Amino acid sequence: MTGEDGQEGPKAFYIHIEARRGKGQDVAAMLEEILGHVEEEPATGPWYGLRLSQTTFGIFEAFPDIAGRQAHIDGRGGDIFRDVDRMNDLLERPAHVAKVDILFEKRIFA
Repeated sequence: MTGEDGQEGPKAFYIHIEARRGKGQDVAAMLEEILGHVEEEPATGPWYGLRLSQTTFGIFEAFPDIAGRQAHIDGRGGDIFRDVDRMNDLLERPAHVAKVDILFEKRIFA
């Protein structure tokens, strides 16, 4: 994990995920599983599971504050990333988690 908590304000994570060759669909299914957990988290706001290529994925997720981001870390979605055996099977290398400060936002689609 890189980044720091910094001052209060809206926070996010960007998580960069590299799947092992042939495991892309499994990683996509894992993202869908994580979404099921974050839908139950009141302090997790916008959440996006991303596919950049057949083996490169990401997650962007936003929180109202540091406490909301920490609640997410402690939640069931975080448990998936703590399953070391599963991650070793699916991922080419450990996922890189970046703590992000949200500076500006547009909350709704026009």
